[in-house]
Formats: sequence, C-alpha cells, structure tokens
Amino acid sequence: MTAEPTPSKNDLDRAVYALSLLRRRRFDAAIDICTELLEQNPYDKQVWYIKARALTQKNWIDDTEMEDEGVAELLLDEDAMSNMPRPGTSFERPNSAASTGSQAVRPSTGGRLQTGFLRPGTQSRPGSKSGNVEAAFQGSTTTGSARPVTSAGRFVRLGTASMKSEPGGPFINVDRLDMKKYAQRPPLAKVLCDFILYHDHNPMKALELGAEATKAAEYNDWWWKARLGKCLYQLGLYRDAEKQFKSSLKNQEMIVTYLELGKVFHKLDQPLTALELFDKGIEKHTHDTHLILAQARIHEQLNNTASSVRYYKQVLSLDSSNSEAIACLAANHFYEDQPEIALRLYRRLLQMGVTNTELWNNLGLCCFYASQYDMTLSCFERALALSSDDNMADIWYNIGQVAIGIGDLGLAYQAFKVAISVDSSHSESFNNLGILELRKTHVDQARSCFQTATGLNPHVHEPLFNGGLLAFKLGDFQEAYTLTMKALEQYPDHTESLELRKQLRQHFTAI
Repeated sequence: MTAEPTPSKNDLDRAVYALSLLRRRRFDAAIDICTELLEQNPYDKQVWYIKARALTQKNWIDDTEMEDEGVAELLLDEDAMSNMPRPGTSFERPNSAASTGSQAVRPSTGGRLQTGFLRPGTQSRPGSKSGNVEAAFQGSTTTGSARPVTSAGRFVRLGTASMKSEPGGPFINVDRLDMKKYAQRPPLAKVLCDFILYHDHNPMKALELGAEATKAAEYNDWWWKARLGKCLYQLGLYRDAEKQFKSSLKNQEMIVTYLELGKVFHKLDQPLTALELFDKGIEKHTHDTHLILAQARIHEQLNNTASSVRYYKQVLSLDSSNSEAIACLAANHFYEDQPEIALRLYRRLLQMGVTNTELWNNLGLCCFYASQYDMTLSCFERALALSSDDNMADIWYNIGQVAIGIGDLGLAYQAFKVAISVDSSHSESFNNLGILELRKTHVDQARSCFQTATGLNPHVHEPLFNGGLLAFKLGDFQEAYTLTMKALEQYPDHTESLELRKQLRQHFTAI
C-alpha cells in the first residue's frame, strides 16, 4: 500500500486561498481551485473537504420552512390524524372568516384568508378543499407551471440538475462509498452527509450514513439525530422523523430542530401540537424570532388573525427590520380600513431596500384609499415597470378598481380586458368585467363572464351571487336559487345573498 503524497507549499497556499474563497461565498472560484488541486493529488482530504463544502453551500436550500406540495400529497394525503376535525384544530378546517373579519373585505383562498407575505406551502390545498384535480396539477404560479408529482420528485430533479452541471461527471460517487468507514471520522462524515442531502438530494444514502454515524457516536450526538429526522421527513416517514427530532431535542435543544419538528406536525395536520412545541422552544430561546414567526404563520393559517397580529408585533419588538412581520401587519391594517398605517409600514419596507412589483402595487392601493390620489398612478406605473407575466394581471385589475372608484368606467373596462389578456385565468377580472358588460346591457356577455369567473375560482362568492342575481332578474328562479346557495356555502354571512334567498323562497312559496 503506497503512502499518500504530501502537498507542496504552493498547493497548501492555494488550498488556503480556496478556503478563503469559501468563507467569502465565492463558491465557483473555490470549486475550480479545488478541482485543479485534486487532479494533482486526489488523496488531499482538506481540499476534498473544501470542495464538498463549496458544492453543498452552492446548492443549499433553507428547508426549515414548508415546501410546495406535490400532486400526490394534495390528492392522496393520508397523513392527517382525523378525517373530520373540529374547526380551528386542523389546517383543513380553519376558523370561519366571521370571527376574523368580513370575507367581503378581506379575500380568501379556499377558506383561508390571504396574508401579506407569500410563502411556499401556505397556498390553499386544492386536493382537499376543492377536489379539483386540474388545480392540483397546476403549479403555484399563474402561468400554469407544472407541479411535481411528489415532494421527493422535486428533490430528484434538483439532484439531477446538480450532477449535470458538474464538468467531468459527479464529484463523489456515493454508491461506491463505505459508510462505516466515513462514520468513524465525524468531521468528514458531516460534510459528506450534507453533500448527499443538499447536492445529490439522495436521502436514502444520507440515512444510511446517519445511521452508522449515530452508532459510532453512541447515540449521543444531536446533529446526527436531526439529520436522520430530515432524511426520514424527505422520505415521507413522518412518525419516524418525529421520534428522531424528539430524541435530538433531548440531547440538545436547538432552534432548527424545533422548526423541523414543527414541519412534521404541519404535515400530520396537527397545528395545536406544533403551537405547544413552539411555546416550549420560546421558553428556552426567549429572544429568537424564528419560533415566534412560526407561531404567527400557524395562527394565520387557522384564521386566528388577532393572535397572528400579536405575534408579529412581538417579532417586530425583537427585530424591527423583519420584512415578513411588517408586510403581514401592513396587510392586516389595510383590510381593517386603516390604509394610513399600512402605508407607513409599506414605506418602511421601501426604506429597507425592498423594491418589487407587489410592494409598489400595495403602495398604490394604500395611497388611493388614503385619498392621496396624486401618488396612486405613479405607484402603479412603478409596479407595471417591475412586473412580469406572473403578476401583471393583478396590477391591471387594481388599476381597474381604482378607475371604478374615480368613476372612469372606460379605463376600468380596458384595464380588466388587459388583465384577462395577460392571464386568462384571472377570475376577479372576469367578474368585474361582467358587471361592466351588464351596465352596457350586454346580458349574454355578462352571464358568460360570471360563469367563467365561477369556473376559474369556485371559492369566491361574488361571481356566484352576481350570476344568481342576473338569473333572478331574467326570471330563471331555479338557476338563481342554485347559485345563491353556492354563494352562501362560500360566505354564509353575505347579506345580499341572504336577502336574495329570502325573496326566492317567498316566490317559491307563492307558487
């Protein structure tokens, strides 16, 4: 057996330079230098270590938050603990919007109130709420991008893309590694485990390495138990992942472990258990904002708006520049008819350097409802300049709303037409366009717009009520009653729908 060659002075200097590049997050340059050094000496462990860390951090994904769910999770979800949970104890049955404000003022998606901050995994679950298979296959963007069949399918795509991007083939052939050998070397084993998880996206091999390393550490290392829980979570074994995370917390109470265990309870549809877990974590880590934010998100998903606002204010008392808390509080103040306060919060985001389409759009709406009309159109112009096909339809829809507010129905009609041309599935624009068509006495076009809006978004009550009212005026009472009852299913406290149902029942009684 030949001895491993020792690196020369020049090689050592270049290795130190590669480590410096890694610390400065210049991953590509560090990878190139390490590749050259490994070609000269393939047994150099320190260079191998640096390259593995650089490749891992280059492909690192913050997986402490929920990820977008695949079609299989949406349509074939069997992980929930109860099929008929009580309201307020499950993400499938959040509290009614009646306790959190009028649904006519604050829109909802699938029974869940809209928040001021877009996060993965917090959109409505089309497989469980609406039963719409087409909605499940559609991605989270408005352009209809494909959704992976499962969450694991997403990891396979990422792993394949990472391997294809490496010149000369994969850096480490994981299938040929002796996991027991690496498990005896904890520093190298931890780097290799993260490389397998975040670069190759192969949780099975990472689980094998983690099991051997946990044995070598005599089951006392919290890090390996947390990695085992992460691997089991990615494989869909949530109960086994829960055991590993709880065992890890017994050895060392880490914030990231609390967050990942909360993800497991989220998948199992146990929000109250997750809240209790975060409460225990906050007792140990009093001034950490991540656990408080996690609590606020769960309360938002359960439609507990007052509780979520309290937690977001607590986050801002600890971190005054937290963009998520500022955006959610601003949206809440806007929907509570306090646009001036919302405007101040959005201006705070602008001062922090946040500049995107959504922020300028919200600023325009706040300016309009705060009677600062001179600023409204300039904000929408900024929003349109920064917009893409994914969000341009919303901007034009809001411009149409502003035009209706100032009485310019011609501009409103054109704005809704542009919104539909950009996004043919924008149900709100179809609904408002139907109202404008009805004002022009174009009854057939108005009815078609209402039907299209209902088909695109069955959770919105406005097109259902408008279609029912139009059918009532045209004498089609059965159709009117059907649409009115569907509108009341989505919004039971809608006054106009209740009045229309009363008139229809009086009419049927008279007949």
